[in-house]
Amino acid sequence: MSAIPFITPWFSPEAFLVLMILLTVLVDVFLRDRFPLLTYRLSLFALLGAAVFNQFMLLHPLSITWGDYAGYQIDPFAMLVKLLVYGMGFLAMIYSRPYVEKNMPARGEFYALFLIAILGVSVLASANTYLTLYLGLELLSLPFYALVAMQQNEHQGAEAAIKYFVLGAVASAVLLFGITLIVAATAGIETVPGMQLTIQHYSLMVASAATPDSAMAIKVGVAFLLLGAAFKLGAAPFHMWVPDVYEAAPVPVTLLIASVIKVAALALTVRLFVGDVTGTAMIMYPLMGVAVISMAFGNLVAIVQKNLRRMLAYSSIAHMGYMLLGLIANDNIGFGASMFYMVVYSLMSLGAFGLITLLSQQGVEVNTIDDLKGLNTRHPWLAFLMLILMFSMAGIPPTAGFFAKVAVLEALMGSHHVWLAALALIFAVIGIYYYLTVVKVMYFDAPPTSAKKITGVNTAQTIGISANTLLILVIGIYPAGVFDICRQAFL
Repeated sequence: MSAIPFITPWFSPEAFLVLMILLTVLVDVFLRDRFPLLTYRLSLFALLGAAVFNQFMLLHPLSITWGDYAGYQIDPFAMLVKLLVYGMGFLAMIYSRPYVEKNMPARGEFYALFLIAILGVSVLASANTYLTLYLGLELLSLPFYALVAMQQNEHQGAEAAIKYFVLGAVASAVLLFGITLIVAATAGIETVPGMQLTIQHYSLMVASAATPDSAMAIKVGVAFLLLGAAFKLGAAPFHMWVPDVYEAAPVPVTLLIASVIKVAALALTVRLFVGDVTGTAMIMYPLMGVAVISMAFGNLVAIVQKNLRRMLAYSSIAHMGYMLLGLIANDNIGFGASMFYMVVYSLMSLGAFGLITLLSQQGVEVNTIDDLKGLNTRHPWLAFLMLILMFSMAGIPPTAGFFAKVAVLEALMGSHHVWLAALALIFAVIGIYYYLTVVKVMYFDAPPTSAKKITGVNTAQTIGISANTLLILVIGIYPAGVFDICRQAFL
């Protein structure tokens, strides 16, 4: 595997993001009053530029940068994750701007923290050692602890932020302890002379070269890694933070958590487990348990929710269960199905919370499902967009959500996990109920007498959310192209 010339790291998306973060902070400090929208525009430019530099790295696929240091890996999976996150971040920034400008006095801090989180995902996606992986994870997590509590005069948000911080710190510590156990248990195993240990090399040692004395330490370490990854995914039974954070955080932050954090958690899971470790019983069966519990718990609890954001929170738990099904299949088709599911879910979450952000007017949040009563009479186009999003989350054709579920079910059938596919299908049918409840409220319930027609919506937001939602229909009609890209990321 050849190294990229030394000049290449200076053209990496991470290097560009670091420079833009510094520039954004300086502009906010010295020019905020004269140019109030400059930090927002610089943030958009940062994401566009990072996407361009990410494509520049196509010139050197499957290579390791930073000279002889093997901590940063460029491969198709990393490039796909980064491109997805930069695109989602760009849309999220457009969706969030009116809300942020109106409700968050610390606008510059919001944009800077947001870009730092994106930088963390970039580092995490390219991590090739445990040290780099942990660094990316902390760069991602720490900004969100502050973002959840950023809105002023919201005690519920501060409470959710503290809960998120404490549980997140525990999960990070558990993950780090698992890494320590695996590194210590494999310290005496010889590797290729002169080659630094990478996550993949550790995976090979764990799967085939561990001594009997270190077997128990390795099993405990892998269990801790799985626990940490499940927490970041928000999968049951490690979901405790999800409902409170989804409900109490500012809507733009919830939008980011429902999309960017989930993609980052998938990248973390893939970097840790996709390899020889995943094929062993000590990982396969716990993954099955987490997936089944997530699908069952998420769908059943979401049925009784009246708060729209909590309903979407519990549905996200169920969706993470479906995403894990592809990893359980343990082949390139299954891994591609998981990636495809995450792409589709991220687009759906981005659209749904983007609409909630758009509908939040005069400082009044759209909290309950009943707040959407009669939306079709108040703004037919927005109601139609929400209908597509709910249909896709429910897995109703011809939306992308339907083919995402079909992809993971086919992967399970191909790997002879028929019983697991049957369970997933049953829970998918249960989940249709609460999504159709939202559609029923929008189209068949009369709006409150005090409700007015929705007018004066932000044009950029409307165009972005419309494109986001219609893309879900396009992928649903022609899923093969996107699925092939996802599958090739694991070849």
